[in-house]
Amino acid sequence: MADAPSTGPATREAPWPVAEMSEKIAAWIDRLGQVWIEGEITQWQLRGGHVYGKLRDLHQDATISFTVWRSVAQRLSSEFSPGDRVVALVKPNFWVKGGSLTVQVFDISHVGIGELLERLERLRRQLQAEGLFDADRKRRLPFLPGRIGLVTGRDSDAEKDVIRNATLRWPGVQFTIHYAAVQGDRAAGEVTAGIEALDRDPEIEVIVVARGGGDFQNLLPFSDERVIRAASAATTPIVSAIGHEADRPLLDEVADLRASTPTDAAKRIVPDVGEELAGLDQARARLTTRLGQLLAHETDRIAQLRGRPVLAAPDRLIDERAEELVRWIARGTELADRAIEDRSRSLADVRGRLAALSPRATLERGYAIAQVIDDSGAAGSVLRDPAEAVAGAPIRLSLAGGALDVEAMER
Repeated sequence: MADAPSTGPATREAPWPVAEMSEKIAAWIDRLGQVWIEGEITQWQLRGGHVYGKLRDLHQDATISFTVWRSVAQRLSSEFSPGDRVVALVKPNFWVKGGSLTVQVFDISHVGIGELLERLERLRRQLQAEGLFDADRKRRLPFLPGRIGLVTGRDSDAEKDVIRNATLRWPGVQFTIHYAAVQGDRAAGEVTAGIEALDRDPEIEVIVVARGGGDFQNLLPFSDERVIRAASAATTPIVSAIGHEADRPLLDEVADLRASTPTDAAKRIVPDVGEELAGLDQARARLTTRLGQLLAHETDRIAQLRGRPVLAAPDRLIDERAEELVRWIARGTELADRAIEDRSRSLADVRGRLAALSPRATLERGYAIAQVIDDSGAAGSVLRDPAEAVAGAPIRLSLAGGALDVEAMER
């Protein structure tokens, strides 16, 4: 039978059992309830949906184990890893059987730099989901902007770098400068106002937002949502020249062109006059060479054409065609004469046959045609038999020399 719990203080003669002491410790700790603690994550392991880790004090050598059950871990909106500084709502638990102290986490979030990074990451995902970082939204910068808008700090190295390098590359370039705070609480609002003011100026062809680097917190204004949305809404191309490679502000993502430094921005927004003049000289030289080659080629073609027989002696072609024409004329005349002779002979033959068959030819041989004269005095039918003629009837005889009227006599 188990011993009854002790009611008095533990002594050498009446010590507490280990379990009793552990239960008393667990009861004391349980009365503490839920508390907020701050520390640095040194271990973060996910097993079966639960998270097991350790949290270390920021200033002293003290570490405690913690557990995040699956139901809580699924509600976390941020990702955590060793090295993150966090605040957590926990409830201490003393495990009697193992004699170990752990805390159960009910809520956890980043603090300090980690909290800022978390907010920036959420904003980055939101803006990316809206399509503000899409490559097809990027606009091409003009080849040679007549006037450049510059948002930067007053008397800053960034201002000097942009103007000096741009002027060295193209002396005629002009600037409209909008001075703004580039760090601190006023920076985001002033930079936003500068972008909007320069975007309204119709003479401005490109806007440069420049700052000469800085630590992470100094660059936070260039990740402010107001600045990002102003740059996104601008109709004028935006160049981001913040000058920080490790911690890129969100303005770099939405800008039409990201320059690594203000000097780099100046080199990329205006061409180098020396390089352009050299390019023109090279183009002119290539054009001259090409034109010379083309003229030489065409000259050779003309020489080859002129060397052909038809162009070397053009009257030869005419003479050849004239001789051929004379031959064809003679041949045509000969054929025409022969055709006329053939047709004449044929006509004479036909005429002879017609003459032989003609009644006149028969009459000329002494024959006559006898026709009965009717009551009207006109010659009627031809008499072929004497019986057809009535005695005393008038008859007309057609002779070769003419007609003769006679009277039929009775035989």
